[in-house]
Amino acid sequence: MLLFTATAMPVPQETELTLWEMIIKGGWLMIPIFILSIIAVYLFFERYLLLRKYTRTSSSFLDKIQDCIYAQNIRGAIQICQEENTPMSRMLVKGLLHTNLPVSELRAMIESSAKLEVSSMEKGLSTLATCSGMAPMIGFLGTVVGMVQAFYDMAMAGNNVNITLLSRGIYTAMITTVAGLIVGIIAYFAYNALTARIDKIVNHMESTNAEFMEIIYELKNKNNFHF
Repeated sequence: MLLFTATAMPVPQETELTLWEMIIKGGWLMIPIFILSIIAVYLFFERYLLLRKYTRTSSSFLDKIQDCIYAQNIRGAIQICQEENTPMSRMLVKGLLHTNLPVSELRAMIESSAKLEVSSMEKGLSTLATCSGMAPMIGFLGTVVGMVQAFYDMAMAGNNVNITLLSRGIYTAMITTVAGLIVGIIAYFAYNALTARIDKIVNHMESTNAEFMEIIYELKNKNNFHF
């Protein structure tokens, strides 16, 4: 009579991969990805807080400026603009200081000042866009380098190749791609959010400039604007 003894098969233990272990296993290419993430987060919050301040223009701001202009109190209008200290108010200061110019020249000067303000608001956005494109590319580079290393290890192992060796090399190589895509997506979202807020401010500046020029044009036609 044959006796069969059942042997318990070893049950593989599940191990969870922590975030820190993923970063370590990603290799040295995780360092530039991490640096890009820091730059992207800093630029987003720095620009966002500044643009948020610029969008909080008082609803009665233009009315106060209009009252001062009609009262020919240019100094008072300039003081109100300086207290507001936004791109729109600085644009109007440029116009208030040169209201003696012809309307066409005054409009051109204000538009030139507005372009400088917009350029100042867009400071850092090109760097943010670079981060959104560069982080995934570095991630892909890390994956390619990791795959090359994995296949090299397989070649060196000869007939001793097993699935564990292959899978370890592949998931290690893919970590950089995951990290790069995460940073790229966040930076891309931040770039679009800031661009949309700047467009909103620019539209407000254009409408304010149009109202300001209408006031100046009206007073000049009445020959009632003296300095």
